Amino acid sequence: MYTAEYFIESLRMEPHIEGGYFKECLLGADTLQDYGGTDGHDYDGESRHLWSSIYFLLREEEVSHFHRLTYDEVWYYHAGNALTVYVIDEAGVLHAKKLGLNAQAGEQPQIVVPAGCIFGSAMEEEGFSLVGCMCSPAFRYEEFELFSRRDLLAKYPQYEDVIVRLTREE
Repeated sequence: MYTAEYFIESLRMEPHIEGGYFKECLLGADTLQDYGGTDGHDYDGESRHLWSSIYFLLREEEVSHFHRLTYDEVWYYHAGNALTVYVIDEAGVLHAKKLGLNAQAGEQPQIVVPAGCIFGSAMEEEGFSLVGCMCSPAFRYEEFELFSRRDLLAKYPQYEDVIVRLTREE
């Protein structure tokens, strides 16, 4: 039986700034420059990979803290237990999406977090979850925004329980 430590070691995963562990595993060979930046952004001739993909792992009691990206992120389930991805959409509505294989329990093997949404994830049961996350264009930390507890509670006090769980104390 596989363990979280098995995947962390064998995939050479490192701690992620938002929580959990990650490893960039795939990077698209084509660049936005090749396609002229057809996604509506002005890249000024910048050579940037069209997409990137990482492995991401959370263990029991670990969370991925609330953050936001400027592009869609697709999540894929790989191994372990289901992972809950919490998404506050642009209308301010909180959604809890279960990433896993038990369709009868409402789990899905892949989900999309739309650009501009605030999101984080958490293990809701024992064990671990290994997932994949793909961004297009390729992920850059300059387009990653990590949220403070204070700011989110001021804007979304109705989600206090989830916000406290998926943010760090200041």
